Amino acid sequence: MIPVFRPSMGDDEIRAVEKVLRSGWIGLGPKTREFEGQFASYLGVEHVVALNSCTAALHLALKVMDVTGKEVITSPMSFVSTNHAILYNEAVPVFADIEEDTLNMRIDEIESLVGPRTAAILLVHYGGHACDMDPILEIASKKGVRVIEDAAHACGGEYKGKKIGSIGDATCFSFHAVKNLAMGDGGAITVHDSAVAERIRKLYWLGISRGTWDRTKDKAYKWEYDVEEVGYKYHLNDILAAIGLVQLQKLDRMNARRREIVEKYNEAFKDVNWIETPVEKEYVKSANHNYVIKVLDGRRDALIEYLAANEISAGVHYIPNHLYDMYKPYYRKLPVAERIWRRLATLPLFPDLTEAEQDYIVEKIRDFK
Repeated sequence: MIPVFRPSMGDDEIRAVEKVLRSGWIGLGPKTREFEGQFASYLGVEHVVALNSCTAALHLALKVMDVTGKEVITSPMSFVSTNHAILYNEAVPVFADIEEDTLNMRIDEIESLVGPRTAAILLVHYGGHACDMDPILEIASKKGVRVIEDAAHACGGEYKGKKIGSIGDATCFSFHAVKNLAMGDGGAITVHDSAVAERIRKLYWLGISRGTWDRTKDKAYKWEYDVEEVGYKYHLNDILAAIGLVQLQKLDRMNARRREIVEKYNEAFKDVNWIETPVEKEYVKSANHNYVIKVLDGRRDALIEYLAANEISAGVHYIPNHLYDMYKPYYRKLPVAERIWRRLATLPLFPDLTEAEQDYIVEKIRDFK
């Protein structure tokens, strides 16, 4: 089967992991700090805190923004961890409907939903295509609410020439095995405020005032520390960070390859009247994490079954979260999301997808009746 996603790993990643394993220090340590510094430089931000998942990043970003007992405006069109993180913080998810073309949240919806209980707007850059940030930031500024970006799909993407990760109050990244920068697992938060970054560093290691590596850097091991609040076991480790350092050097090249594949798909399907291909607005340089077509005439499921029979995997990203049983208490009618998700099909897209595989996928889709 040609998979929907596949990580692009090679000998450089293997050597980087071997070096860490031989170093005798494989937990939170110097490679994690090095990755944080290099990722911060890449994004043009001051503070990056590396974590063990984007879910952890979302949890902590919302926590330090003090959303408990308040409302968070959010997208239904995401992996469920986005909205679970709101519930982890004992806040209320308020779902906004989405744009039909980008599948990002509608700005008019966001504006209409901001109220006296709103603490934050949690944006999802669907598929790596950035939301239109300027009007959203203007709404947030007027209403005194925070903007948190779920950039799990958007590593390396840009909005009006700015890297995603450098714009909102906090941005959360995923380094899961199928993401643009893949460590196998992992995540990060970018923030502008040094005090917020320091608090996140305490929260990610059980509330401990000084982590083990920080207490080991001098010649003598300093065993003493304080525990200042209840925290979590959310920090990254040096094995994953070593992979991330290699992946970061390849990120722009791999994203360029993704763009080439997207352009080939778009050209191949432009005259197929039952397919709508993804858009890219003029203010965006998409990270092209996934390639999601809209299948018209109610044939989405039949197409996915047909592709599977021809050794091609396809998926659906996502069932709108507000339709899951556990989110029924937060349900509100979202006409676009509820209509459009039934048309979505995710086709294979990853840097190592060969020309022959692309040609085969295109041929089979064009032959579908």
